[in-house]
Parts: sequence; structure tokens; C-alpha cells
Amino acid sequence: MTLTQQILAKKAGKDKVSGGELVTVPVDICLANDITAPVSINVFEKAGFDEVYDKEKIVFVLDHFTPNKDIKSAEQCRRVREFSKKHGIVNLFEGGKAGIEHALLPEIGLVGAGDIVIGADSHTCTYGAVSSFSTGMGSTDLAAAMKQGETWLRVPDAIKVEITGEMRESVSGKDVILYLLGMIGVDGARYMSLEFCGEGIKSLSMDDRFTIANMAVEAGAKNGIFIFDELTEEYLKESGNSHRFEFAEPDDADYKSVVKIDLAEVKEQIAFPNLPSNVFTAEEAAEKEIKIDQVVIGSCTNGRISDLRIAASVMKGKTVKDGVRCIIIPATPKVYSQCIEEGLLKIFTDAGALVSPPTCGPCLGGHMGVLAKGERAVATTNRNFVGRMGDTGSEVYLASPYTAAKAAISGIVGV
Repeated sequence: MTLTQQILAKKAGKDKVSGGELVTVPVDICLANDITAPVSINVFEKAGFDEVYDKEKIVFVLDHFTPNKDIKSAEQCRRVREFSKKHGIVNLFEGGKAGIEHALLPEIGLVGAGDIVIGADSHTCTYGAVSSFSTGMGSTDLAAAMKQGETWLRVPDAIKVEITGEMRESVSGKDVILYLLGMIGVDGARYMSLEFCGEGIKSLSMDDRFTIANMAVEAGAKNGIFIFDELTEEYLKESGNSHRFEFAEPDDADYKSVVKIDLAEVKEQIAFPNLPSNVFTAEEAAEKEIKIDQVVIGSCTNGRISDLRIAASVMKGKTVKDGVRCIIIPATPKVYSQCIEEGLLKIFTDAGALVSPPTCGPCLGGHMGVLAKGERAVATTNRNFVGRMGDTGSEVYLASPYTAAKAAISGIVGV
């Protein structure tokens, strides 16, 4: 079986499952945020449910429109807060304890290898980096799981992504996933599992893996997952999660296709509007001399400490280009504190950048960096659809922290 099928078979109590099969599985984590949780809560109460299945396995992270940008967002958060108090929800994260959900949960050890994690957010697929089966679902599906502690799904077929070689110094996991999206397109893995294997993954850091798994959904995938290895085990131990899963090597699994990536061939990638698969190399982008108005470095894709160290290394001793706004968003309070301790915040502010508390904010055009008509931004986020970060006449270019930091200094995409 594929990596995903091995997890689903064990959780469903079966010897084997196959692609297309319907299974019912127990859920280890039910996740929602300040936008999606109120919808789930409304459905939960409308259905007449009076208690949750497990007070410790439901996780609410208030991260999208927080710190609250207006009265409506404040009401959304209060709704979640009151429900959590009523039902004794242990894992409610807000204010100084909250970070961007998909960076926070692995950091504090709430997800582990072999877990089944469902979330009312499409980028729940991030946790495949620690060898979990994690996927996004609708708020109604989540409400049912909050009561029943289980969900049903169709077992996905899988694409094996075989990675070899080592990355160039300026290249990171963001470039790898954009390179893959350029190869297979935004529907190339529709309702399939993207499974990352091969000798090359040993050279990928955990943060690289989180970035790659995070954007599996941008290829239409049900989930993305890395095979469990020594680096995974070390990360989980450090985060306080002892979960592990004994995977069988999926060499003889029924993969629908195999995609091969030699990391040595991957250059800096930039996704042009309006699809994450509309990819050019930084060199190709630079030739177009596209001027920008804003740079955003952060998000659930690239707001971890290694991302901000890379950005700071580029920006140290330099100044953000006149006419460009650069917004830095550490993904969690821990990352924010590390930035203070390591002097990264001073590097950013000395360069003329703004530093925000942890929030999803500008990624979804919510706040803390919304774009006006005609404005262009380079962002380390995961989507660049029409109107994603503001007005439908604005444009978003996706890039790594390294490439985005360079753009902040030059004011030009790819330079």
C-alpha cells in the first residue's frame, strides 16, 4: 500500500485498503479557526449535539482575522471562546498563545506520525511533513466529527514524488513545491495523495517539508505526506510528541504515476498570477522587470524561524526599496521570540520593514497588508488567485523567503 493507504488501513481496522474504497476512520485532531469554527459550531448546535467526543482532540486556533480587525471578527472569536468554555475545550489558542495554525500545531506537538488530522482549512495537509494523514474538510463535516470522533472518506490513489540530489544554496522547499506545481499543474493530483520519497528528502529540513506538504493542495491533492525517517522522529521528540508509525517501504505500491525531481536542477522559482503553477525561474522573471508595491514574508507556508533567518540574511545592512512596503510575519509566538533573541527584528526594522504579530492576515486579503487595485506583491504565501490578497485588479507573485527578501530590496520581481 501507499503511505496514506497504510495509515487509513490501520485506523479503519483493515488489513488493506485500495484507492477508491470508502472507509470510516477515527480522528485524532479536529481543527478549525476563527473563520471556520463558528460555522462548525452553528451546525453542531443546530443538529442538537450536546457534547464533543473528546475535549482534548478538538483544536481551535484564532489566527485569520486576529488581532481582531473589526467588530465582526471580534464576534467570531467570542463565539468560539464561549463554545470552548461551555464544552471544556482544552486546546483553544488565541492572543499571545496563538500562532498561525499550521505552524503552531506541529511546533507544540499536537500532531504526530500516523495520526489522522482533519481541519476546516484547506492547508491542513501541512502535517504530512510529520507523516500524518492530514486533510482539509468543510465545516459541516468537521461538526459531525466533533461529535462522533470519526469521519468517512474515499481512499485516495497516489502519485509518488521521487526526490534525488541536493539543493543549491539559494533554493528551499518553496522552490521545490513550485517546481513540482509547474510540472503537474493545479489539478495534476486531484483527490490523490502526493507522497514524497527518495534519497533526496534527507537533504530537506523539516521546515522545507512543512512548506512542501502545505502546498500539496495547490495541485488538487487530498494530502501530501513524507515517509517517516530519523529527522521526523527527532523533530517529534523535540516538540513533545511521541507518536510514530511503522511504515512499510511502499516500493511495490500501486502508484498511479511517478514524478522524479533532481534537487540539483531546481532553481529559484516564482509563480506569476494567477495560479501557483504559472511558474518561472527568478532569472526569467528578472528579465521582465516587473516593479512591485509590497512584499509579505510569513504565512503557514513560510513563517517559521528558518524562513525569517534567510530573509534577514538577505536584508541585513540593506534598505527596503523606496515605494515598497515589506511586511514580516513570524508564524508563532515562539518564532517571534526567537526573532527578538537573535536580533532578526532589528535587522528587519532597520531595513525599513514592518513586523506584525502572528496572523494569517494578508494571505487571504483579510488585513495587515491588503492590496489596492493595480498593486503587485511578492509573497511567501501559498495562493495567488485573482483577488487573493485584495482588489481583483491586484497581482500576487509567490516566492521563497530568499527570493521575496531580494525583491523587497530591489523592488523588482526576481532580482
